[in-house]
Amino acid sequence: MTDTEVKGETHGCIVCGKLHQMYVVYDKSGRFMDCKVMSAGGVRVAHPARPLAACSVHTEEQIKIGLGRLAQIHKDDED
Repeated sequence: MTDTEVKGETHGCIVCGKLHQMYVVYDKSGRFMDCKVMSAGGVRVAHPARPLAACSVHTEEQIKIGLGRLAQIHKDDED
């Protein structure tokens, strides 16, 4: 028995929403550990708590803006 589980998941680009296929690794308690984007033209966006993807054509600045929007959405959900 392994201590991790790998799932195939679909996640949208944090900039434009285009869908990307990903392999996501979770530990036995269900906590996110790592991921890999399998779709052509997609890249992994580093985040400690969740799998994120972006299109490879987006600039670093666009990806940072997308991360900022994501953080704001979660902040609003907590309020």
